[in-house]
Amino acid sequence: MSKVLVIGAGGVSSVAVHKMAMNNGIFTDIHLASRTRSKCDAIASSVKERTGVDISTYEIDAEEVPAMVNLIRKIEPSLVVNLALPYQDLPIMDACLETGTHYLDTANYEPKDEAKFEYHWQWAYHDRFKEAGIMALLGSGFDPGVTSVFTMWLKKHKLKTIRQLDILDCNGGDHGQAFATNFNPEINIREVTAPARHWEGGEFIETPAMAKKVEFDFEAVGPKNMYMMYHEELESLAKFVPELERARFWMTFGDEYIKHLTVLQNVGMTGIEPIRYQGKDIIPLQFLAAVLPKPETLGETTTGNTNIGVIATGEALDPGSGAGTGVEKTFYINNICSHEAAYEETGNQGVSYTTGVPAMIGSALMLQGKWAGEGVFNMEQFDPDPFMEMLNEHGLPWNVKEMDSPVDF
Repeated sequence: MSKVLVIGAGGVSSVAVHKMAMNNGIFTDIHLASRTRSKCDAIASSVKERTGVDISTYEIDAEEVPAMVNLIRKIEPSLVVNLALPYQDLPIMDACLETGTHYLDTANYEPKDEAKFEYHWQWAYHDRFKEAGIMALLGSGFDPGVTSVFTMWLKKHKLKTIRQLDILDCNGGDHGQAFATNFNPEINIREVTAPARHWEGGEFIETPAMAKKVEFDFEAVGPKNMYMMYHEELESLAKFVPELERARFWMTFGDEYIKHLTVLQNVGMTGIEPIRYQGKDIIPLQFLAAVLPKPETLGETTTGNTNIGVIATGEALDPGSGAGTGVEKTFYINNICSHEAAYEETGNQGVSYTTGVPAMIGSALMLQGKWAGEGVFNMEQFDPDPFMEMLNEHGLPWNVKEMDSPVDF
C-alpha cells in the first residue's frame, strides 16, 4: 500500500490530490491536512465527485513540529508531500526526520522575515536524512522542477555540455481581475519585488528587481514582456551543471500587473516588516494577500495558455554529418498548458495545474522506487527519462525543437 500525506490545501494541492486519486494504483491511500480543514474537505468533496476516491482530511498547523509528528505517526504514510508555504519546509522536514518518513516539496525554504529563498537551509539536512535512511526530494513543481528535468533531459539526449541556459515562464492567461496573482500572493509578490540575480562567470550577479525587460513571442500566447528575476532552480542548476557560463530566469507580467504592483510598493503594502495597527502587529504583505483573490478561486474565469520552458546552448552530442566535435547547438524545450483544460479536469487554473501535476509525478517516482536515495536531493540528480514520460502521460506534454542560433537577449 502506498499511503501519502499531503500538507496544504491551496490550488496546487487540489491539483496534486486530484491527480493522485486518478492514479490510485500508485496512490492507494491519500490523506490531506492543512490549517483550515474546511479547505481540505472541499478538495476531498471534489475528488470524490470526479474520481470516486475517498480522501481523509485533518486540521494541522504545519509549523508545530510535535503536532506534525503526532499526525504522521497516526497515519503512518510512506511519503509526506509538502504543498504548504515555503516557511513551513523546515518544520515539516523535522517531523519527517523524527518519524523516519520520506519527504517531497515544490518550493525551497525561505524565512518569514526576509525575502530570500535559498537551498542551503534544506541542503544542510542531507546527512541527517541519510543517517535516518530516508529521502527528501526538493522542488518537484514546474519551476523549480520540470525546468530542471528539461535541462537534464537535454544534457542526456542533445547536449554534451550546456554553456547558456534561459528559463522562460509565460502565463498568457486572463482571469478578468484587476489585480490577482496566479499562485500564493505573498510568495508571488516577495519573489517579484526581490532583487534579480542570475548566474554568470561562476557567481551570482545581482541587479534591481524588474530592471531587465525583453519581449518574446511565445507559441500559443503571442508576444509578451518578460522580466529577468531570481528563481531557486538557478542555484541548483549552477551546482549540478557546473559548466554553465550563464543561467537566467524570466517571467512574463502584463502592464496592468506592473502598474498595480508599483502602486502597492509605493504605498508600503508589499512590506514584510511588522507595523503596529490598532494595538496589533501586522505584516502589510500578509494583509494584502488576505484581501486579494485566492488563486484557487480563479480557475472558472481564467482563459488562455501557459508556456514554460528552457532554451539551452552547448556542445552537441550529435554534431551532424561530417561536422566534427565541438559544434554548438541550441534547443528549446517547453510545455503549453490550457487553463480551460486544467479547470475542466481538476477544477483549478493552469498555474496550479503545472505545479500540482509534477508534485504528483515526483511522488509517484519515489513511491515506485524509480527515484530513490538516502539524503536530500534536487531534481537534477535523477534520471530525467521516467519523469519526462509521465509528463506526457498525465497532462503536461512537452515539445523540443532545435533553434537556428542562441538567444540574442
